[in-house]
Amino acid sequence: MEKIWGVAIIVLCIGCSNDSVEQYRKGIGGPEGTLVGSVRVDGSSTVFPITEAVAEEFQKIYPRVRVTVGISGTGGGFKRFAVKETDINDASRIIKSKEIETTKENGVNFIELPVAYDGLSVLVNPSNDFVDYLTVEELKKIWEPGSTVQNWSQVRDGFPDNPLTLYGPGTDSGTFDYFTKAINGEEQACRADFTASEDDNVLVQGIAGDENALGFFGYAYYRENKDRLKVVPIEAGDGPVTPSEITINDGTYKPLSRPIFIYVSREAAERPEVDAFVKFYLNMAVSLTSEVGYVPLPASIYELTRQRFKQRTDGSAFNGKDTDGMSLEDILSTGG
Repeated sequence: MEKIWGVAIIVLCIGCSNDSVEQYRKGIGGPEGTLVGSVRVDGSSTVFPITEAVAEEFQKIYPRVRVTVGISGTGGGFKRFAVKETDINDASRIIKSKEIETTKENGVNFIELPVAYDGLSVLVNPSNDFVDYLTVEELKKIWEPGSTVQNWSQVRDGFPDNPLTLYGPGTDSGTFDYFTKAINGEEQACRADFTASEDDNVLVQGIAGDENALGFFGYAYYRENKDRLKVVPIEAGDGPVTPSEITINDGTYKPLSRPIFIYVSREAAERPEVDAFVKFYLNMAVSLTSEVGYVPLPASIYELTRQRFKQRTDGSAFNGKDTDGMSLEDILSTGG
């Protein structure tokens, strides 16, 4: 059964008290600049633009707190997170069972917090004038393990006999895991002959400079580079759908819409600077998520994430749970 993330409308909370840095300044306890320390973040390049924006605004209020944000990929980030090298891991997928086992072995408890919606976007070069959409079956034909598709003409009758060059996230990327699961039916199941990078900007440059290119990455990187890329509508049975704030939010852009996360070490969260950073992140997520090109969660879900952090709710509401058909709000309400 298809997972339903259960979002009907975009709630931007324009009037909320935490919708700007200035408004947030008025609500903080204690003089600005008194907090010191460091916050170490690594992980998903997809989530990176949100976390980077949060870090920049946070350091305007707390200039003596040093926030570092890396892009090792979701999987690479979890490896560091599980051995206490970082305080927070950006993740474009749910934590895996083997990653949970590693955190337990190393005494790391974590708090799982959804922060936005993303729609994995499929891109071609702007000079491509023949691809008007691709079906899920055609994507599978291209990307599945052992695929022999080397030319566009092998994708669909009527496409030109031009070489097909592929670009995608590296195997440590949560975006790679999600795409391969959604399209090929199994995480990591994919042909190997494509240009891979954990840095989505490298993929943008590759597709923008290659008239035969096809690739995929997070929606924000497409939004940021609309003039250099052409997005491909995806046909999953109900007609071709283009990723947008509306189609990602209401679930009609399928099967490539998904929530994205931060995972916070419970031990690190007891440090005042980490606690303040995560609270700031969740309060500012609506405005900053939209600003960098992703889709904000509804206000009710952000409230649930704030409660999960306040209560230091341990573990995953998703991994190992039967969440098929459940809304994101129901998952968070009942999942721990």
